[in-house]
Amino acid sequence: MTATATRDDRPTASPELTAGLPPSTIDRLRGWRPTDGLASWAITIGITALAFVLRVVGLGHPNKLMFDETYYPKDAWSLLLYGYERAWPKDANDKITAGNVDLIATADPSFVVHPPMGKWMIALGEAIFGMNSFGWRFMACVCGALLVAVVIRITRRLASSTMIGAVAGLLLTFDGLAFVMSRIGLLDIFQAFFTMTAIACVVADRFWFRSRLADWLDARGLADLGGAFGPRLWWRPWRLAAGLFWGLAIATKWNSLVVLAAFALLSLYWDVSARRLAGAGNRAWLAVLWDGIPAFVYQVVLAAGVYLLSWWGWLTNDGGWGQDKDPNRLLALLAYHKEIWAFHTGDYIKSQTHTYDADPLTWLVVGRPIGIDAVNDIEPGTQGCTAVGEKCIAVVSGIGTPLLWWAGVFCLAAAVLLWVLARDWRFGVPVVGLITTWLPWFPNSDRPVFFFYAIMIIPFTVIAVALVMGLAIGPPAPPGDRVAERRRALAATGCTVFVALVILNFAWFYPILTDEVIPRSAWQARMWFESWI
Repeated sequence: MTATATRDDRPTASPELTAGLPPSTIDRLRGWRPTDGLASWAITIGITALAFVLRVVGLGHPNKLMFDETYYPKDAWSLLLYGYERAWPKDANDKITAGNVDLIATADPSFVVHPPMGKWMIALGEAIFGMNSFGWRFMACVCGALLVAVVIRITRRLASSTMIGAVAGLLLTFDGLAFVMSRIGLLDIFQAFFTMTAIACVVADRFWFRSRLADWLDARGLADLGGAFGPRLWWRPWRLAAGLFWGLAIATKWNSLVVLAAFALLSLYWDVSARRLAGAGNRAWLAVLWDGIPAFVYQVVLAAGVYLLSWWGWLTNDGGWGQDKDPNRLLALLAYHKEIWAFHTGDYIKSQTHTYDADPLTWLVVGRPIGIDAVNDIEPGTQGCTAVGEKCIAVVSGIGTPLLWWAGVFCLAAAVLLWVLARDWRFGVPVVGLITTWLPWFPNSDRPVFFFYAIMIIPFTVIAVALVMGLAIGPPAPPGDRVAERRRALAATGCTVFVALVILNFAWFYPILTDEVIPRSAWQARMWFESWI
């Protein structure tokens, strides 16, 4: 395993550098980029394909609606047929499992508490493969694999190393929680995919903007801005793309709005920093206005438009919940949103309890995994149980790969220090990601919250782990420096061993991630703590 861990201002090769002179402002703006574009995409596609194959095997098993699949696949099927969610009879789950695909929902609308985008994604799989367990899980599998690709590309940009990007992708591929959430018809994997893709666009915009500043200076033969503000680069295609994906993320689950707000501010700070580096001096802060207004339009206004479009089926079809609240369909939708907000924050949800309620404080250490499905007390000789002297069990547990998550705690802590104290801008991505996907749950912990919400955290965790690995390995040793070579080789070996151990740890838990029929003693051997039972 080799890597090149770079800082923000590492320049490309230039005549000045080859002459031993300090890097120019233009060099520092352009920075250093990997030159293995085609190979990097081959590696990305290869790891993504591995993640997809790992997830798609046995995707339709168990053939039933697990956990909150009792809501979203049926909502998705209603969207396909009517454009909005309808209520279903009480025996619908059994009939669907039995293959009654002609089952039609009742004429009554259903009150739903999440926007439609994630359910439209599930509906796409159902439209292709039908209203069956494979169909309603297929797009989760696709987006779970694509999430791996997005994390690879983000980490590669941050580390300026394809190898470090690949490490992040492998770690996410073999995380148990990411694996399980890619194999169940819930909304969260879509939210994670759309959110991380938006962040990938935000990071790409940072490099794009700096490169355009360098080009602007170069074209005019200027060494720097000389205290001027510089060009008003209002056309920002990556910010436009980010706004699209922010809208899709928020149209899946509202809490992505917090992530949007934080990364929009971080991106604007990057603009200010770029202009200061380019020589704008105090005028760089004008970017808050001149770059900030277009950024607001690209990321917030566009996202709002995408969000509204996600409700198109409800807006254009009669019969949806709450449409009778106001003859103006948009005002009725606003009233509907007030009902949804009241559900998430009101006394009803706070009065509920759940066996798998998990305090957010325990999420990072996998304190309380969630049981998604279980069949207990399977007799030997039935349902594939080959146990002797004991019964079998088949479960699907939403549990992260412990070794990865526990190491991730230390790497996230290191990321905070490296961002705040060492001023290494790259670590701002996992730190801001952690803050916005984890801390907002603490004020809401008076209602049932679940570990599987942490699917939004694990992409940032693997990015932090991979970046820390890149720092540990460091740049190539100077020619002839055997001490540095040995140190780097030792660090690379340690990182390789860690990745291998994560894969083995995932393999150990694989039976309880996939509903495999195993002896009860084998299940107990995987329940390392009482809180996991």
